[in-house]
Amino acid sequence: MPNEQTDKTDTTGEEGNKSVETSKEDNSLYSKTEAIVTRQEEANKKTEELLKRQETLHANQRLAGTSGGNVPIKTKEETPKEYVDKVMSGDFEDAKKE
Repeated sequence: MPNEQTDKTDTTGEEGNKSVETSKEDNSLYSKTEAIVTRQEEANKKTEELLKRQETLHANQRLAGTSGGNVPIKTKEETPKEYVDKVMSGDFEDAKKE
C-alpha cells in the first residue's frame, strides 16, 4: 500500500506541473495573439489613411480633368474642297444656323 500512495502522489505532482506548463503556454499564446491583433489594427489604420488619401487624389484628378491621362485632341484641318462639300450638303453646323 505505501507504494500505491507514492504512485498517486507522483501522478498528482506531475499533473500539477503539467497544468503550470499549460498555463504558461496559454499565456504565451495569448500574448502572441494580442501582439498579432495589435499589429493588424495598426495596419488597418494605415490602410484606411492611405485609402482616404487615394480617394482625395482621385477626386482632385477628376476635378482637374486629368484622370485617365492627358489625351490631346487632334483637330482635323479641312481642305477648302471638303469645306465646300460640307456646306453644300448641309452637314455643316454653322450653315444651318444662318
